[in-house]
This record gives sequence, structure tokens and C-alpha cells, in this order.
Amino acid sequence: MALVQKHIQLPAFARGFHIITDLVTQAVPELKDAEVGLLHVFIQHTSASLTINENADPTVRQDFESFINRTVKENEPYYLHDYEGPDDMPAHLKASLLGSSVSIPVTNGRLALGTWQGIYLGEHRNSGGSRRLVVTLQT
Repeated sequence: MALVQKHIQLPAFARGFHIITDLVTQAVPELKDAEVGLLHVFIQHTSASLTINENADPTVRQDFESFINRTVKENEPYYLHDYEGPDDMPAHLKASLLGSSVSIPVTNGRLALGTWQGIYLGEHRNSGGSRRLVVTLQT
């Protein structure tokens, strides 16, 4: 078994859901040599998330943002953690609901994603800034 680990600095993204599959795969050129393996992607932040979903229709990402904002609202009177702004505590909750990592099988040098699947970054802050990923390839 071989392990390769990369640290990726993503550019800053606007609040919302963004497909980052290509950014991840480009950062791990060793992926193309893996016949069978597993790619694990972890985000080193508590106010952004990772998930896998449809990569074809951009309205899916808009619907994700609408749904998550209705589910976890800003300015709730019971939030105690509010000194970093009204979007901060909801961002922590959204990140916990969606998760901080995804694992994807690797087959014949490619991610074994379904036809319409892509890796999403959920940016839950209004100004989240650059985000860091740790990507580990196990073959």
C-alpha cells in the first residue's frame, strides 16, 4: 500500500456551493497512475464543508444554498457565538451538518464518481477567504 498526501490552498470562493473536482484532481498527478485506490479529501476549516452531488445543472447548487440557509438561519436569538458576525455560527452548524471530508474510490487512474457527480465546496461565510484541503491518495 502506498500513500500520497497533498495540501491544497483553494482560492477564495463566494458564499455558496462550488464544484472543486478539477482543482482536487489537478493537485494529485499521482492519481493517473493508480489502478485501484481511495482518495480522501478533508477541509481544515469549521465554517466550510465538503460533499458530493450533481455537477451538471448549476441550479442544484443554488437550491443547496437556498435549502441550507432556510434550514440554518442567521441572527437566531439563541446563538451565543456571535462576535465574528451573523454568518459565523450558522456557518459552523452548516459545516457540521454537511461534513468536513469525502472519500472517493479510484479506478484506472480516475475518480470513480457517478456520471453526474462532483466534489462540492460549501462556502458558508460571506467572506470565508482561501480554504485549505488535505488530500490523501491510498493505493
